[in-house]
Amino acid sequence: MPMSRRALAAIAVALVLPLSACGSGGDDGPGSTDASGKVEGDITFQTWNLRANFKPYFEGLIADFEKKYPGTHVKWVDQPAEGYPDKLSADAGGGTLPDVVNVSPDLVAPLAKAGLAMDLDKAAAKYRSEYLPGAWAGHQVPGMKGTYAFPWYLNTGPLFYNKVLFQKAGLDPDNPPKTYADLFADALQMARKSDGKVATLANVPTIEDFGRYGVPLMNRQGTAFAFNNAKGVELLTEYKKLYDAKALDPQALTATPESSGKKFLTGAVAMNPGSALDLGNFKKNAPGLYKNIGITDQITSTGHVNMYVMGVMVNSRTRHTPAAVAFAHFVTDARNQMSFAKKVAIFPSTAGSLDDPYFAKEDGTDETRVRIAAAKSLKTAVNYTPVLFSDQMKTALRNEVAKALQGKESPEQALDNAVDAADRLLRQG
Repeated sequence: MPMSRRALAAIAVALVLPLSACGSGGDDGPGSTDASGKVEGDITFQTWNLRANFKPYFEGLIADFEKKYPGTHVKWVDQPAEGYPDKLSADAGGGTLPDVVNVSPDLVAPLAKAGLAMDLDKAAAKYRSEYLPGAWAGHQVPGMKGTYAFPWYLNTGPLFYNKVLFQKAGLDPDNPPKTYADLFADALQMARKSDGKVATLANVPTIEDFGRYGVPLMNRQGTAFAFNNAKGVELLTEYKKLYDAKALDPQALTATPESSGKKFLTGAVAMNPGSALDLGNFKKNAPGLYKNIGITDQITSTGHVNMYVMGVMVNSRTRHTPAAVAFAHFVTDARNQMSFAKKVAIFPSTAGSLDDPYFAKEDGTDETRVRIAAAKSLKTAVNYTPVLFSDQMKTALRNEVAKALQGKESPEQALDNAVDAADRLLRQG
């Protein structure tokens, strides 16, 4: 859930506002990154819309922590999904930010810039090896040194493809495209063989596609976007070829996940991202498709698929650094992540967890089939979406991509315009 500009501005002023830390007492003063002292004291833990469905899990988690560390007390608060960024900004500005906070990368970035997110490369470096490298890097902020949240749960999704449509196009149904070069070649053949009646894709390229294609998305300083370089132009040019050949669905410019799913369900599109829930839908409403469904990894030319990562941040102004760091680590350690993953369709970010039979052993069910495919790809996945890339920036990119596909602008001009808009929004933030 990206932050509004108002929320970003509110957090930015937190640097100059008097900040009172949460909790009471303790030897570690506000701002300390020394987590080596005794784990004790009262801390507050804030989650994001999780109480309704997972209250027993979190109550048990907290009880286990307090038993492990006598002298600690964790107060759990849960905020609704609606307005969560604004709630964080208000707490940051008012000095009431909880000690341990559930965040996503886009939410942690302004807090880190305001000095309110603890650098875990300093405070918790000893734990780094416990997590997948790509997950640990998920809460790093361009232009800043450090990591500003423990990685918590991950998510990704494989691609579904229609084996019958591949076979009719003269393509190997057991060898779907893996790279963008494969995809473009197969998609053009599919369109040609079907006289433009079957598209391979139903969605225009997003910022994640540019990342998976190998396009540098920002400069090294994290001060400007860079996806209008030659490789970015190359990707958009290839999509323009697909659009002209009807290998990209003509309605892709206005597609939603629901509309794309319907296209795939009816055989108008040959590939589409999805989940185990979609398999159930296919089984009920399109048994012919279900019988011939293929599951493969996301398309990537880098060898790494995209992941979505959620994190647990430690407030840099906590008065109980050892307890706050210990609890954030406890929430995200391998045992507790595995327990949480078995209650909801997410994946642990801890090294080795994805080798557990739960994520690796088939049992004949659709849910396990998709879970295994996703878990396998997550081991080396990365979060391609820049933490500074807001919803407004995504809209600007989508609008410019549409103009390029329609021939209203060249791919070069479209991406130049998208980068200019994104940079302008970045400066305003």
